[in-house]
Amino acid sequence: MSQLTIALTKGRILIETLPLLAAAGIEPAEDISKSRKLAFDTNLPHVKLLVLRGSDVPTYVQFGAADMGVSGKDMLLEHGGDGLYSLVDLGIARCKLMTAAIKGQPEKVGRIKVATKYVNVARRFYAEQGRQADFIKLYGAMELAPIMGLADEIVDIVDTGNTLRANGLESKIEIADISSRLIANKASMKMKHSLMQPIIDSISSTVNASV
Repeated sequence: MSQLTIALTKGRILIETLPLLAAAGIEPAEDISKSRKLAFDTNLPHVKLLVLRGSDVPTYVQFGAADMGVSGKDMLLEHGGDGLYSLVDLGIARCKLMTAAIKGQPEKVGRIKVATKYVNVARRFYAEQGRQADFIKLYGAMELAPIMGLADEIVDIVDTGNTLRANGLESKIEIADISSRLIANKASMKMKHSLMQPIIDSISSTVNASV
């Protein structure tokens, strides 16, 4: 039987994904949360799980190193989605991708500086808004950028907004509603369809039943 590799996003998305996989009859052979490994066998001899950084999941699936994956929509928007299908909105890890700036500060006129790890998404968004912007790529501590004068605005994921408020910022414009998606490599969907479709159907029906 062909091997099937599923790439999962570590952290909150992983915790919310494991019950969906369990409902599809797939369970890791050991406790992922207690291991430093990145690749895991499962109760099914032909299925392997990878645990990756969110930004790497679409790349692994695009190039066929993983047949399927679970990725936040934010990562798919930034990645571009070449070579993969977005199959099911899992409805987990919900949040919003938004712009934010220092609370109460008037919008800067003219060219602005924007700090974000979502440079591709931000570039498209500000172009659609007709605003000229230079982009500074950061991987964390985004909220510091406006306070320290590094940027006028940021583009980042907002869940409760508590972190923004704690740092004197406020959210401005929503760019996208974000949740996690089940994705698949296009070639794998053709070559391993009989292996993958039952998993897709099972996860889809579990998601629909919980809505």
